[in-house]
Amino acid sequence: MTAAARERAALVDTMRTVGPDAPTLCGDWTTRDLAAHLVLRERRPDAAAGILIAKLAGYTARKQRQIADGTDWRGLLDMVASGPPAYSPFKLLDPLVNTTEMFIHHEDVRRAAPGWQPRELDGDLTAALRRQVKLAARMSLSGSPARVALPDTGGTTLASVGKGPQQCRITGAAAELLLFLSGRDAARVDFTGDDKTVEQVRGARRAL
Repeated sequence: MTAAARERAALVDTMRTVGPDAPTLCGDWTTRDLAAHLVLRERRPDAAAGILIAKLAGYTARKQRQIADGTDWRGLLDMVASGPPAYSPFKLLDPLVNTTEMFIHHEDVRRAAPGWQPRELDGDLTAALRRQVKLAARMSLSGSPARVALPDTGGTTLASVGKGPQQCRITGAAAELLLFLSGRDAARVDFTGDDKTVEQVRGARRAL
């Protein structure tokens, strides 16, 4: 089983435990909304474009709402658990495109609850997430008002992006760096730099 498949199964287990009305870190989405998002993303390519294209976001939101309201909770989770169907472009690309997706959304559920703590991740998942930091940094912080270095807790720089005279370092485990780069403020990372620069980097729009 791939890291993506294991993380998908872990996400589904957590969602079953907390139920359909639990909060997430995805704005006002509940776990039901998040499950509907994952189903739409993998099973409705006609509607999924709005995830990336702002002009189509309204259509995507309506279709996602229809999935959330028109499918019972067990059915939603069964569809998430079964993974991309044969016709989905995600089927062959699952390990490449879904490891980070499943990890981040699993943490969206876990870290929306009080008292959460970072998980102990297995080596395969850690390695897979580590490989994604450079691309994620380019996607998320390419327009940064400062030069940003992202070292892991062992001191290895996983990515460097941005330009300008000001510098900022964001240090954390690869998994935590990915959560920060995806816009999650619950990430356990440390900042080094002058206060103004750190504030600008933290306040910049971050998304994958």
